[in-house]
Amino acid sequence: MAEAARGFGVRSMVAPLQRVLLRHPTTSGDFAAADWRPPDPVLLVRQHELLCQLLADLGCEVELAAQVDGLVDATYVRDAGMVTGRGAVLFQMAKPIRAAEPGLLGVALEAAGVPVVGELTGAARADGGDIIWLDERSVLVGRSYRTNADGVRQLREILAAQAVRVASVDMPHDRGPEHVLHLMSVISPVAPDIAVVYPPLAPVPLMEELAARGVRTVVVPPEEYQTMACNVLAVRPGVVVMLDGNPQTRKALEAGGCEVHVYDGSEISVKGDGGPTCLTQPLLRGSALAS
Repeated sequence: MAEAARGFGVRSMVAPLQRVLLRHPTTSGDFAAADWRPPDPVLLVRQHELLCQLLADLGCEVELAAQVDGLVDATYVRDAGMVTGRGAVLFQMAKPIRAAEPGLLGVALEAAGVPVVGELTGAARADGGDIIWLDERSVLVGRSYRTNADGVRQLREILAAQAVRVASVDMPHDRGPEHVLHLMSVISPVAPDIAVVYPPLAPVPLMEELAARGVRTVVVPPEEYQTMACNVLAVRPGVVVMLDGNPQTRKALEAGGCEVHVYDGSEISVKGDGGPTCLTQPLLRGSALAS
């Protein structure tokens, strides 16, 4: 396909993950100001290395961007933009301490051969954690404290040029603007017909859309929602990577026919509230339609 020939193209959450970008974590910076719990710096770096190795072992070509001293959130490379079928769209971020990240992501993506084809401007704000592909022509955006109405509108305009429809759902207030509640805090598609979901915080239109599409839900229990069991990265349909320490959700995924791989994320994930989807920016997923 055209995407494979040029090395980029994403129109799915679950198609085979062939190329993926991660960013080395920094150990310098104000972790408290970024709402992290203080991590063990040596273990932080080691856990990130082991996650990269796991993805490589699962057949992904891993591209590594350099650490950014002082920007501790930058290792959560998903949030600053997204790769589409034609290239990257860079966002503007509502969390002030992350304002520089979209530009840095653009540099890393272009170094990996992914052109920037769109950028949010003006008052528009968005985080990648609020965006999922429902299918190769449909994107769903969570309207949250990190993604505003202007962000949704501009994403709709940018993606319309690729014949991609953008719908939005309102996220609940939950614990308020100081705490992240992304759309992907409550759902991770793991196969065309399977999604990991935390229903108590899921918007009703999302649950209705999943039912209309015949998607089976793997329900995350409340105690494992707190340890990011809902944040699951599909490497290919039914083959997933998730944070270790969520045995009930893992068992439910395996009972549903999924192959589950886990990593230790006590520092790189739990301390900063970012799971495997947050740590990865897909560059090329297998069955994307030609643009």
